[in-house]
Amino acid sequence: MPVRALSTVSLSTAKPLTAKADVLVLGVRGGTSPNDTGTEGGDRDGVADVLDLLGFTGERDQVVTFPAGDRATAGVVVAVALPATPTAADLRAAAARGLRAAPKGSVAIALHPASIEETVAVAEGARLGSYTYDRYKTSRSQDKADKPAPREVTVLSSFARQSAASAAVEQAHVVTEAVAQARDWVNAPPADLRPPSFADEIVAYAGDDVKVSVWDEKRLARENCGGILGVGQGSAVPPRLVTLTYSPRKPVTHLALVGKGITFDSGGLSIKTGAGMKTMKIDMAGAAAVVAATLAIARLGLPIKVTAYACLAENMPSGTATRPGDVLTMRNGSTVEVHNTDAEGRLVLGDGLAIALEGAPDRIVDVATLTGACVVALGDRTSGVLGSDEQLVDGVIAASRTAGEPMWPLPITDEMGPAVRSSSIADLRQHNPKTSGGTLYAAAFLREFVGDVPWAHLDIAGPSFNEGSAYGEIPAGGTGVAVRTLVQLARDLSA
Repeated sequence: MPVRALSTVSLSTAKPLTAKADVLVLGVRGGTSPNDTGTEGGDRDGVADVLDLLGFTGERDQVVTFPAGDRATAGVVVAVALPATPTAADLRAAAARGLRAAPKGSVAIALHPASIEETVAVAEGARLGSYTYDRYKTSRSQDKADKPAPREVTVLSSFARQSAASAAVEQAHVVTEAVAQARDWVNAPPADLRPPSFADEIVAYAGDDVKVSVWDEKRLARENCGGILGVGQGSAVPPRLVTLTYSPRKPVTHLALVGKGITFDSGGLSIKTGAGMKTMKIDMAGAAAVVAATLAIARLGLPIKVTAYACLAENMPSGTATRPGDVLTMRNGSTVEVHNTDAEGRLVLGDGLAIALEGAPDRIVDVATLTGACVVALGDRTSGVLGSDEQLVDGVIAASRTAGEPMWPLPITDEMGPAVRSSSIADLRQHNPKTSGGTLYAAAFLREFVGDVPWAHLDIAGPSFNEGSAYGEIPAGGTGVAVRTLVQLARDLSA
């Protein structure tokens, strides 16, 4: 379980220059003087002069740090650039940037939010920006030795005394904690988070908030889950299916969530290159997201029933591994001809979706690091959304915008259905016979398992893991993408 802790966030109506904190994070909006952003004293405070001397131009993402002197109660000022009219996403990212740039000590963040929603976005940025993963740093590590205790952060807002603002920030704590848990799981070394141990961690994390059941390999065989078993049979450790059920009184709807949980993807017998395998511990990010989101929804007490399915397997090459050319029988009875064992995610999801369908939900959403083709199409910061129901896809996109997680709709074109059903020896062909349209083909394959229930598929292959430096509220490493969007979708459906 996690050893990290996020910043604690409170609200205050204090003025920026007199706020009691060690560090002041001050937002400077484009087209204004730094003295017009809520500081008092006009030019007498000298903030603008210092920023001028330091070459602060206000360009996107710029951050400048300087001693406050007698200009503020805080000892240090961290100036962060903002657009002239920032969005909630801009404020969230700026809060995180400012917090990362701040030296040790307590922090007051003055980004001048114009609503309760913007105030919450600043709080979220402070929490998400404080995330670190140092479970494997020992006391001998300089990074570990210098790591400060969790920060006390005060968000300065004119809405601070409103009970609605305080309640919304408390809810943001629940959601950001769930994001951090998903990040922890994605960051974990693959030897330490194999299917059985991942299942155990999910059970421990869930506590008494939801009902949890775990199917081991024997139960999976009895339940005819040929996709999950076929992917996992090359590993020395067996697969698992973890089901979480949150059932409030009088739910307004029933949402099923399905997550791909490949704890390590070697590619199986269709083995990846060494470089392609390097970050394949992340292939369980979809399962991490749906589990963390379900627990957040439960802990927020939203009036919506959620059933989540984490499909866990390790895709390894061995004498028992599934071979290209093998035929697997899935949970719903469909037979699938395997052509590429490195396209394993759709196999475990097929079983998970079929089981979700049996629960008669009103909607199904799956989340998966499914295709490299989606990264080619949308880059490494935007998820693709495909599905059978335009209204649900639009709802996911709308939720992602509110949550601040970039997502973009993609089609399942007409030719993909016949291609999926083009196997000469089985009902379905697992892998695209053409080199183009891989994301669309994979979604068309998954569509075979959802019946007539409205369904959306989130391909998070790009934004699930950040191999570069931190940006905005996104750290290096696991990002926890889709958790915030799924929680927001549940809120929207609840309304």
